[in-house]
Amino acid sequence: QVQLVESGGGSVQAGGSLRLSCAASKVIGSSYCMAWFRQVPGNQREGVGFIAVADWPSNTPKVDYADSVAGRFTISHDKTENTLYLEMNSLRPEDSGTYYCAARGRIGYCYAKSSASEFNYWGQGTQVTVSS
Repeated sequence: QVQLVESGGGSVQAGGSLRLSCAASKVIGSSYCMAWFRQVPGNQREGVGFIAVADWPSNTPKVDYADSVAGRFTISHDKTENTLYLEMNSLRPEDSGTYYCAARGRIGYCYAKSSASEFNYWGQGTQVTVSS
C-alpha cells in the first residue's frame, strides 16, 4: 500500500505563490500517473495537474493541466525523493480549496480530464486559501 502525504498549503493573497509537496511512502511502479486534484465544499474533485512518470527517451515528463491553471501552475516529480510537487503562481481566490495528491500504478489516460475515480492512492489533503 502506498501512502501519500501532502504539505505546503496555507493562506496567501491574490497574486501570491505556494508550493505543494506530496511524499510517497514507496515507489509506485516503473511507470505511473500522479496528479493534483482540488475540491471545494459541495463540488466534485477537479483535476488540476497531471504527470506521467516513466523513463521517457527524451527524459521530458509528460504533463497536462486544467485550462484554469495552465500557465500559472507547474507540476513536477522528483524520482530520487519520490515526491510530487505543484508550484502555484499568480494565485486567484478561485484557486482556494483542499488540494489532494493522487496516484495510480499505471499511466493510462493521464490528462486533465481524468476522473478522480481512476486513482486508487490519495493523500489526506492540504488547504489552500487565497484572499482577494
